[in-house]
Amino acid sequence: MADQYAYSGDDKRPTEIPAIRWEEPPEGPVLVLLDQTRLPVEEVELVCTDAPALVEAIRSLAVRGAPLLGIAGAYGVALAAVRGFDVDEAAVALASARPTAVNLAVGVRRARAAHEAALANGGDIRQAAAAALAAARQLHREDAEASGRMAEHGLALLDELLPGGGHRILTHCNTGSLVSGGEGTAFAVALAAHRAGRLRRLWVDETRPLLQGARLTAYEAARSGMAYTLLTDNAAGSLFAAGEVDAVLIGADRITADGSVANKVGSYPLAVLARYHHVPFIVVAPVTTVDPDTPDGASIEVEQRAGHEVTEFVAPQVPVTGAEAGGGIPVAPLGTQAYNPAFDVTPPELVTAIVTEEGAVSPVTAEALAEVCARSRRVSAG
Repeated sequence: MADQYAYSGDDKRPTEIPAIRWEEPPEGPVLVLLDQTRLPVEEVELVCTDAPALVEAIRSLAVRGAPLLGIAGAYGVALAAVRGFDVDEAAVALASARPTAVNLAVGVRRARAAHEAALANGGDIRQAAAAALAAARQLHREDAEASGRMAEHGLALLDELLPGGGHRILTHCNTGSLVSGGEGTAFAVALAAHRAGRLRRLWVDETRPLLQGARLTAYEAARSGMAYTLLTDNAAGSLFAAGEVDAVLIGADRITADGSVANKVGSYPLAVLARYHHVPFIVVAPVTTVDPDTPDGASIEVEQRAGHEVTEFVAPQVPVTGAEAGGGIPVAPLGTQAYNPAFDVTPPELVTAIVTEEGAVSPVTAEALAEVCARSRRVSAG
C-alpha cells in the first residue's frame, strides 16, 4: 500500500530532500521515497507500507538508480519482516522488479541473509526483523561513504587525463544524489570538479524516452549551482565534432565480469563517439554494481519498456503507473510499434576507466575488475 503527500522543497538542494528514508510513525514503520516521476515539477513523497508498493515504485521508476535500488531492496525486505509479511515472497518480488540492475538483487540478498542468520542463531521474529533493518541501514551508510570516495578517485583521474582544469563533461541519464545514499556516482565526480573550480560546463543529455537527464540531472545541477547545458541525445555528435567535450562520465546498472557496462540506453553511442573523437569515456559505479556471475555483455537481460513511452508524450507530473497507455499526447500514428530498451551495453574496449570506491580500473580487464572486487571484500571483512 502506498500513499502520497506533497513536500515543499523551497530552494533546497536535492541532498536536503532524501531520496529514501526509513520512518517509524505510530501506525507502523514505512519507507518514504522522493517520487522521481514527479520531478522537477513537484517534490512529492511516496510512502510505502509494504513490499508490493515498493515493487510498483521500482517498476514505475519512482525510485531508480543502481545504488539506490540496492538500498531500497534491502529496506523492502526489512519492511516485510518488521510488518510481519512473508520475507521470502517479498525478497523474490523485489529482486525481480528490475532485472538489469544488479544492485537491487545485492541489497535484497544482504537483508534477507541477515534475517535468515538471526533466525538460524535462535533469534525470534522481532530480532530477525531488526537484523534485516540493521543490514539495510548499513548498506545505506556504505553507499554514502562509497559515493564520497568515488568522487575523489574520479576527480583525480580527470585531473590526470585533463591537466589544467576547465573540464567540459558530458553525462547521460541521472547519477546524482537521487540515485544514491550520498551524492551519487558520475554526477558526484562532476560536482567535485565544480566545487574545486575545475568544471567549465556540464553537458546534460536529456536521455530519452523518460528524460531523466532533463528532469533529474538538470534539476540537481541547478540546485548545486553548476554551469550546465541541456541537449537532445542526438545532438551529442555535433557537440563532439565541435570539440566541446573533454570527457564523458556515466553511471552503470550492471558491470559484467569482463567489464561490459549496461547503462541507460544511449550510453553505447556516446562511447563510440568518444572513441572516434579521442575523448575519455569514464564509468563511475560502486563495486556492488560489478557482477562477477555475469560473464559478458551478451549475458545481460535488457529490460524492454512499454511502447507508449516512445509513442506518447507524457508530462512528468501526470501519474501513469499501471496504465496500459500513458494517457499522454500521441506523437506517432495509432498502432505504431516502438522499440524501447531500457539499457544498452558498452563493451570494455570502449571504456577508458571504471571508477569505483576502491579506485580506478584502467585499462578495463576481467583481471583488474576481479582484483578490485577482492580488495573490496578484504576491506569489508576487516
